[in-house]
Amino acid sequence: MTNISELPAQVGRSIDAFVEAAKAAFEADLVAVVIYGSAAEGRLRATSDVNMLLVVKRFGQAEADRLRGPLRLAHATVQMNAMFLLESEVAAAMEAFAVKFADLLARHRILYGSDPFANLNLPRNALIKRLKQVLLNLQLRLRERYVMLSLREEQLALLIADAAGPLRSSAASLLKLEGEPALAPKETLEKLVSKMNDAHLSAALQEVSVAREQRQLPPGKAAPALMGPIELALQLRDRVARLD
Repeated sequence: MTNISELPAQVGRSIDAFVEAAKAAFEADLVAVVIYGSAAEGRLRATSDVNMLLVVKRFGQAEADRLRGPLRLAHATVQMNAMFLLESEVAAAMEAFAVKFADLLARHRILYGSDPFANLNLPRNALIKRLKQVLLNLQLRLRERYVMLSLREEQLALLIADAAGPLRSSAASLLKLEGEPALAPKETLEKLVSKMNDAHLSAALQEVSVAREQRQLPPGKAAPALMGPIELALQLRDRVARLD
């Protein structure tokens, strides 16, 4: 087993089966299998994805084809997603996707092989730059999708749910940059919003959590609730700007 005893038994079995399949598929070219996010913390919810990173020396078609079936099965069974990264690309990926990798570094476990991040540091300037990009992109995307989808409340609720991830990981990166003690991304965002002392944003954050956990909101709630994540992204981006 993967030594993640906090996870449901079915999830653990699916992870173990996928790791064994990856070892068989890539053989000596497999450097590491890493689980990250909520599953690595043992805090998986029914709506959570199981996020995996495979670091390989080379990504060959034959090897990848051997893993098609196991990944499709794991995705259908436990919502598993896999990122494939060449060993030579790890440092570049950390810099290019600094917010994602800041979260990954804070919440990951090595299931097979060596730690690909053991001798690497995330550049502070890259994290600040990427954090600004992530938050601005989130604002722009949410505004566009609101105009497009605001007559379809069920789609707005899913959009709000999906906004929780980048908001939480951005908040965790921001707190790290400010030198604050590390917290889980959800708790970090709650802490930052609490410090803003804004009742509207606090209420909006509660709606985000409901949408994230239930994938739906009560009738009439979704449209006004989407304004909250847009404002939160703006507030966080303004705070990042003060780090320069």
